Amino acid sequence: MSHPLAQSGETRLRRGGQLRTVESKPLEETSSRLARFRAELDRLRRGSNASMYHWLGAHITEHNGTQGTRFAVWAPNAVEVSLIHNANGWTPGQDVLWGSDSGVWSGFIEGFGQGDAYKYAIRTQTGETLEKADPLAFYSERPPATASVAWDIDSYEWTDSDWMIRRASTNWLERPISVYEVHLASWKRPEDGSKYFNYRELAKQLVDYCHEMGFTHLELMPMTEYPFDGSWGYQATGYFAPTSRFGTPEDFMYFVDHCHRNGIGVIMDWVPAHFPTDAHSLARFDGTCLYEHSDPRKGFHPDWNTLIFNYGRNEVRDFLLSSARFWIDKYHIDGLRVDAVASMLYLDYSREDGEWIPNQFGGRENLEALQFLKDMNVELHGQFPGVLTIAEESTSWGGVSHPVYNGGLGFSIKWDMGWMNDTLHYIRREPIHRTHHQNELSFRMVYAFTENFMLPLSHDEVVHGKQSLLSQMPGDYWQKFANLRMMYGYQYTMPGKKLLFMGCEFGQWTEWNHDSELDWALLGHEKHDGLRLFIGDLNHFYKTHRALFEADFDPTGFSWIQADDAQNSTYAFVRTSSDGVEHIIVALNFTPVPRHDYRVGVPVSGFYKEVLNSDAKIYGGSNLGNQGGVYSEEVPCHGREHSIAVTLPPLSIVAFRPISAKPTPKAAASAVPTGRRKLSE
Repeated sequence: MSHPLAQSGETRLRRGGQLRTVESKPLEETSSRLARFRAELDRLRRGSNASMYHWLGAHITEHNGTQGTRFAVWAPNAVEVSLIHNANGWTPGQDVLWGSDSGVWSGFIEGFGQGDAYKYAIRTQTGETLEKADPLAFYSERPPATASVAWDIDSYEWTDSDWMIRRASTNWLERPISVYEVHLASWKRPEDGSKYFNYRELAKQLVDYCHEMGFTHLELMPMTEYPFDGSWGYQATGYFAPTSRFGTPEDFMYFVDHCHRNGIGVIMDWVPAHFPTDAHSLARFDGTCLYEHSDPRKGFHPDWNTLIFNYGRNEVRDFLLSSARFWIDKYHIDGLRVDAVASMLYLDYSREDGEWIPNQFGGRENLEALQFLKDMNVELHGQFPGVLTIAEESTSWGGVSHPVYNGGLGFSIKWDMGWMNDTLHYIRREPIHRTHHQNELSFRMVYAFTENFMLPLSHDEVVHGKQSLLSQMPGDYWQKFANLRMMYGYQYTMPGKKLLFMGCEFGQWTEWNHDSELDWALLGHEKHDGLRLFIGDLNHFYKTHRALFEADFDPTGFSWIQADDAQNSTYAFVRTSSDGVEHIIVALNFTPVPRHDYRVGVPVSGFYKEVLNSDAKIYGGSNLGNQGGVYSEEVPCHGREHSIAVTLPPLSIVAFRPISAKPTPKAAASAVPTGRRKLSE
């Protein structure tokens, strides 16, 4: 079968107007198939084809009883496009593809099949010959090699139907989402001297670890093929190819499949904001600025030395929309975390006056990028119910997570970078100075319900000289761990979904290094084990209390009890389930001074069971607590008729849940009834 985009009633191909294979065998199509292909060409021109991966790239197939591969590539300004590969000695001009007035070059090569490497040799209008990887390749050679590889990605037999059915019917905004962010190359490394584990090996290890720790989702830093390890995947060259560092496309499918069979969702970082200038990639693909803007004021990122996609060009929009759809369609990915959205929204992002071009109305908004993001979210949410789109967006742009029909960008969730910055600024201060900065934490609730927020403590907070989170904490050895446990407890009890970068759960001392594995040797040390146990218990606590996740994006799910006790650097608030039945009372003491008989107003009378205490001995704390819980008293406080007098341990978070029955003696004697066994080492 010929490539669909190579032939239509409106298209006249080179050399007599007849499409031929490189062996000069004619390719015939039925009239109905031609009509379909003509429609695909029209969609490509209009920028409404979000499934280009069905038509462009290398597709292993059979034509007239002969096995081979059909190729198609968009290069509208090329003079000639040929395929170079092992069989022709990587010689340009031998296996020439056929052009069309759509700018798509295509052809069929007999005998070319699974695992064969190739590139396109593109002769430009200036006579130069460029050797380019396939923009829609499904697989690539392992870096530093850069050729594309023909691969059949439709042969894998998925076994995750139960997960996919549940996903489609789940409202994730009302469910617990606790994300473990992972860089696969540096999470763990083999002991046999190999540089990386395979996707299948990582699947088993990561699923087991996520179960042990209680995370609901994995977030993988970019899996799209990339040449430079130091970019961590954020400078992609293969928007349809999972990196070959860890195995084949089927291996990655197995990774996702295994996660799903074991109840773990998979989110993938995706980068439509920019691409690298590598010679084999998209830059000046056919000798012209095809995917990027020609004017550097619109087409070059000064921060990253990368190129910016031309979102106003229909075929480029199709390329990116198709990439986003591809990972969810073919790899069953559960969500895309879209990187660097802020840089897409503004034409003057990281630019001085005179270094950018206003839009047609004289403004700084990138109107084409905005439309692309809206189209992407409409496409993905419409075609794949239950899939999440998450924006890493650091500005005050309004409506990032609002529906497109209400004027928003349509993302499911937005990272709350303000929460992250304010929290870290506050927690880094010596406790004696925190009394003067009480509003750094309380300010967040002024805007907390303007978007659907995720609270991220990501890889960005532990690199480039920032040190690890543990090393950023003030105080002595004991206080550093206490501060970190308290901050994690604050993250898990505030409204918003959760994200934690790998290694932060057990307290690395050194900042993240992509060239080595995490400091797993720290396990077995009391304080590090205690911190890891605390994160595991936090996830369990979070997932089993509706008040902590059902109304994350509804003001009725949160209310301050007090946020103005700056003298004692304490805070107290209540989380409430969507039906108003379940309450969790949270109190934090950001000083190393214990607070005894500290009175907190509560919403209902009864016994308040202590359900979380970061100062428990098993976590590495001083084991100061409330002996299982306290009874409320008819003592008005904080505008409420009832209150409880509690002990706030030093540098700690404690939480209470009202229960109707009096606790058993065993429960009353327990300082921290977590209900979980100690994590295995």
